[in-house]
Amino acid sequence: MGDPVRTTIGTRNALAAGKYDRRMRVAVISDVHGNLLALDAVLSDIADHHVEVTVNLGDILSGGVQPRETAARLMALDLPSVRGNHERQLLETPSDRLSRSDRLAHESISDEHRAWLASLPLILEITPEVLAFHGSPTNDLTYLLDTVGPTGARAATEQEVVDRLGSELSRPLLLCGHTHLQRSLRLSTGALVVNPGSVGWPAYVGHLPYPHVMEAGSPHARYAVVDDSSGIWDVSFEAVAYDWEAAARIAESNSRPDVARALRTGHV
Repeated sequence: MGDPVRTTIGTRNALAAGKYDRRMRVAVISDVHGNLLALDAVLSDIADHHVEVTVNLGDILSGGVQPRETAARLMALDLPSVRGNHERQLLETPSDRLSRSDRLAHESISDEHRAWLASLPLILEITPEVLAFHGSPTNDLTYLLDTVGPTGARAATEQEVVDRLGSELSRPLLLCGHTHLQRSLRLSTGALVVNPGSVGWPAYVGHLPYPHVMEAGSPHARYAVVDDSSGIWDVSFEAVAYDWEAAARIAESNSRPDVARALRTGHV
């Protein structure tokens, strides 16, 4: 797929080939975390939005639900995708040191799935205007649009976001995931930064740099649609109902009652 750090979309999705003009609609998904039921619901909803391309921002398989089945679905779709921190951890961490979420994926997926994950870049240029990554352009663990302090998480200031973006500030559209919360920020430069939220895991407990919770507040599967039909990039956030009770029961069968609660409620 090219440079594992940074890849430009080729002709396979027809964007670089010039099939589409500048005006385009892009669906953005992130943080599926092996929740196939949520993913299928989101993909069905995306089909009604008539987008040119769907971009996947990583943290694809690790969680408490169906990592192997999710890998099979996404490999077949061959969406433009980046590697998240969980892909890195799954590929690079010794098996006896994996988290519960990564261990389930490690025990479930095949060598073919691992090779696919390893082929994904850390940064993906969708077009010269649009850059996709998981956390920040330089760190898959960075919260780009949120800041964690001693009292918990809050929306990041523009200066914090600018500092974290570094040399990529000239991009009109920057797509990030990782925090599981739908959020966007229009910078003073006019650039739009978008986090589509999580498809498959609406709430979790974080520990660094301080203990905190990230909660979407409802069980819906979330994604975003961005388009530049107005001449600048705009975003609409989507929340899709699906059978989250069935997903929660699968999580419970995998000994993840914590994931099951998040799937049912959107809270930890």
